Amino acid sequence: MILERVARKCYLPANETILQGIEQFKREQKSFKIAYSISGVLIEQFERWTPSVIDSFKQLAETGCVEFLDQTYYHSLASLFSAEREEFIDQVIAHRQLMRSLFGYVPTIFENTEFIYNNSIAKTLENMGYQGVFTEGARRILKWRSPNYVYKAKGAKIAVLMRNYRLSDDIAFRFSVHDWAGFPLTAEKYALWLSATPGQLINIFVDYETFGEHQWQETGIFEFLKWLPREVLKHQNLQFKTPSELVASHMPVGEIDVDDFDTISWADIERSTNAWLGNDMQRTCYRAIKSMWPYVKRTGDENILKLWRLLQMSDHIYYMYTAPGASGIVHGYFSQQYPKDAFRTLTSILLNFQSRILEHLGPEDRAAADLTRLLPPERAFYFFEDGMYVGISAQSLEEFRDALAAASGASIRFHMARNDFEKWIRYSVGDEKLADAISRIKVAELHPNQLKQEVYKRVDERYRELVHV
Repeated sequence: MILERVARKCYLPANETILQGIEQFKREQKSFKIAYSISGVLIEQFERWTPSVIDSFKQLAETGCVEFLDQTYYHSLASLFSAEREEFIDQVIAHRQLMRSLFGYVPTIFENTEFIYNNSIAKTLENMGYQGVFTEGARRILKWRSPNYVYKAKGAKIAVLMRNYRLSDDIAFRFSVHDWAGFPLTAEKYALWLSATPGQLINIFVDYETFGEHQWQETGIFEFLKWLPREVLKHQNLQFKTPSELVASHMPVGEIDVDDFDTISWADIERSTNAWLGNDMQRTCYRAIKSMWPYVKRTGDENILKLWRLLQMSDHIYYMYTAPGASGIVHGYFSQQYPKDAFRTLTSILLNFQSRILEHLGPEDRAAADLTRLLPPERAFYFFEDGMYVGISAQSLEEFRDALAAASGASIRFHMARNDFEKWIRYSVGDEKLADAISRIKVAELHPNQLKQEVYKRVDERYRELVHV
């Protein structure tokens, strides 16, 4: 129902408007060009429910004025899973094959899920043969520099194209805001802004649903889209180019340095990964999905693999965002549930899915997977200090290990004195071996920080042993 509504309100009329614009200027000295980034899972939904949308994208592809970008097939967070990025690479290859088979196009430019980017992701993409990658023109990364230039990634030669989020958001978010100084935004006015903007290029990148879904037809958004090519091409200093043309025609003017621990995205005010990993509920589900990877692979079952990859779609975790303010309003607009309800829903699905995986494993693998599985919220471990909850909890052995690193020595002494860790590991996790190892620690003989190190060491060694199995 939702897909059919969005197809009717957005995809079909927007594609038709774009096609008309391309045809209008195709034989002129300066033509109208555009690029799309479409996930594999959206293509699958189009094929199942609204195949006419696929036909309209094929029409656009045939014009020669449209470029298709690669991304993760499942619009996932797989690029964050590990340094090796095996799952990420598999999904990118699957998407590349889809673009080739569907549109006869082999992308050379990449746009990661929600513009997620850091130096090592860029290096991985360069090793896969991509010429360029899109990401957000985040102020904390650019500092005094402008997003309106081609850059290169630190430690790699791949070109980095930065989104101009101010000019993009003028269309995506502010177009119909009546008390905005730029209202009403006409194509003529917007083209004047573009013409007056300094730099090599301007990357305007928006959710396609901006046209007709986020900004309804009644706002005049389609009239804006219809007249934009004509108004832009009136200016001598403006023309349309595809991303690959931009990379081919401009040398990088500098280097973009994004450390793995400061990964950026285009989401929310923070432009970080907090949209998906900002609270305990989100991190719990993310870790649970990520930790299933070796067991899913070992099942050898393509249906299990497909289900696991569908569970990776970033929207599932996006719906659990709880921060207040403008970002929270945007998250709430897209979600059909309250964050805690979304968490309970996904957790129950993951628990069910884990049980399916176990049925396909041999005895040794099954035992290891069972001990590292996600636990339901009512069986989580909650850390206390001086009788007060300290805001740290764990629903799996991996989370428990990470929680030990975050908890204070005083909190760990409190629980060790009561044998809380041993009991939880023995009766909730079900790991007799680790519970025995914890019970042998001489609490009274160790300083709180020494105690913390000893508990962490034993849990970490056991977790690594289980994961290795």
